[in-house]
Amino acid sequence: MSVFRIERRTPLPPAETWRRLTDWPAHGAQVPLTRTRVLTPGPTAVGTRFTARTGLGRAAFDDPMEVVRWEPPTADAPGVCRLEKRGRVVLGWAQIEVSPGVGGGSHVVWREELRLRGLPRAADPLLGAAGRLLFGRALDGLLNAGR
Repeated sequence: MSVFRIERRTPLPPAETWRRLTDWPAHGAQVPLTRTRVLTPGPTAVGTRFTARTGLGRAAFDDPMEVVRWEPPTADAPGVCRLEKRGRVVLGWAQIEVSPGVGGGSHVVWREELRLRGLPRAADPLLGAAGRLLFGRALDGLLNAGR
């Protein structure tokens, strides 16, 4: 298991940052060879399920996830969304936190525990580095989309 943390600051207000980071289909557009499909009717809430499918042909795998915590940001509290990964290949969780930034904008913290079934623990440092790189780029793309 590899646990990592990514932080970003953005001039976007918390509500817009939250909207972009919880637009599940948009996540697929940020990760190469990935398509995300929401499986439950909206709006997003606890119990929302979606699957990210990554790869080509027989080399593809599904990463099914479920929202287990859904607290959009308010004027008094940061937003927190926690996802549980429930797949055969990818396991763990992700948590996205959005709070007002110092001096305006937003502060984002993305934490993730990532496990790949069958991967030895010795590979955890490499998996963590790859996760930080991949999800950091996805986070940057989501925050900069439409600018």
